[in-house]
Amino acid sequence: MSFHEKISTLIEAKQEASVALSDTIWAVPELHFQEKKSMHYMKEALEKEGFQTEVGVAGLSTALIGTFGSGKPVIAFLGEYDALPGLSQKGGATQHEPIENGGSGHGCGHNLLGTGAFAAAVAVKDYLEQHNQSATIRFYGCPAEENGSGKAYMAKSGLFDDVDIAISWHPGTFSTVMTCSSLANYAATFKFTGKSAHAAAAPHLGRSALDAVELMNVGVNYLREHIIPEARVHYAITNSGGTSPNVVQPYAEVTYLVRAPKKQQVQEIYQRVENIAKGATLMTGTSLDIDFEGAASNLITNKTLYDVMYQQILEIGMPDYTIEDEQYAQAIFNTFTPEVQASSLVGLRKEDVKRLQGKVIADHVPDMLPEFIMGGSTDVGDVSWKVPTVQCTTVCMALGTPLHTWQVVSQGVMPIAHKGMLQAAKIMACTAIALLDNPALIEEAKKEWQERLDGETYISLIPEGTQPPKL
Repeated sequence: MSFHEKISTLIEAKQEASVALSDTIWAVPELHFQEKKSMHYMKEALEKEGFQTEVGVAGLSTALIGTFGSGKPVIAFLGEYDALPGLSQKGGATQHEPIENGGSGHGCGHNLLGTGAFAAAVAVKDYLEQHNQSATIRFYGCPAEENGSGKAYMAKSGLFDDVDIAISWHPGTFSTVMTCSSLANYAATFKFTGKSAHAAAAPHLGRSALDAVELMNVGVNYLREHIIPEARVHYAITNSGGTSPNVVQPYAEVTYLVRAPKKQQVQEIYQRVENIAKGATLMTGTSLDIDFEGAASNLITNKTLYDVMYQQILEIGMPDYTIEDEQYAQAIFNTFTPEVQASSLVGLRKEDVKRLQGKVIADHVPDMLPEFIMGGSTDVGDVSWKVPTVQCTTVCMALGTPLHTWQVVSQGVMPIAHKGMLQAAKIMACTAIALLDNPALIEEAKKEWQERLDGETYISLIPEGTQPPKL
């Protein structure tokens, strides 16, 4: 029996517990840095499997590390369990049906992500015990990936300094290795304070904080022409200062998120954004406070590792999908606009597009794509600056499903999601065993990692002295 078959058997033997853990976390969606229940469930599951746990690491109350074994190499599995605001949704529904209006939901599938990584760590632990092999297996429970970049705090605190390889995944619409880098980012909230006044009787006595926010936004919009095209600058007015138009708004705030392929580019663009904010205070006679919200480094890719992982994907193969799976996926697909449906196969090779025509579940492993920079960001990037890192995606939802939507939440407790989660666990665990059985691959991955860093050392984008939020 190959190690692929052994790992698959180990994961399938505990699949009911894994599915139950994922669904339990799905049912208690918690926002960034607030994942108390989710972390507790994960801690209990780790301890039941014989892992030693430590909570509150890196000053993050909802972060944890579970450790099994000792010695080298140290293999880290990265898990997440934070949800998103405003995406409450009934599981399995094929129409928008919030459980709680305005409530949270797992719109990026992190209930699956954390549990899949946990299942992989447990399978490797069980495999090593059966074969009397030694290594250190760690599960990192990482909070606030969506807003706050928990892994950036963990990396800055040195929690990955002795790790040899880091492995993770993300729910998606295809089963393949992630050959992409990511955009570095930096987020901050700009809080303007002015002076209230009667907007009709004495407007000259007021200093409008809302004016400052609007002038800042106008200035940044003019900036967009003069930054690199790969950069992205997003904003949200998070406090408009009140609801009465006859009162000069004395307080208002806006949150900005700056992205670019390299950390230095993010820093340079953010400084220009900050200068525009300062200019807005001069124009309006207001004052300004800036609160850091989060930051993430760009991801360092590693061909050695994703070649190893892709081979495991091919060996594991795809799950079997039932008629019910296909009917449900079709119903979800039908909720998408024609534009979203048309984009479901964008980026694939022609051969893969042909194989998927008319389908709503990607039921085969597509060809591995060349390296590219994805449009989003992830705090896995900070880990990849500390240790060679590899990730995969697996089919957990219908083709074309955009992340951060109610459709993701709905599918997150359905068989298609559970099958993808267990497939990811098998892929990650087999990747770890392939590396443990061939230590030369670990050294090759480290050598490539050093070459890609090209002498540049890790510098966190988190400002010195910044403490994690206490929620």
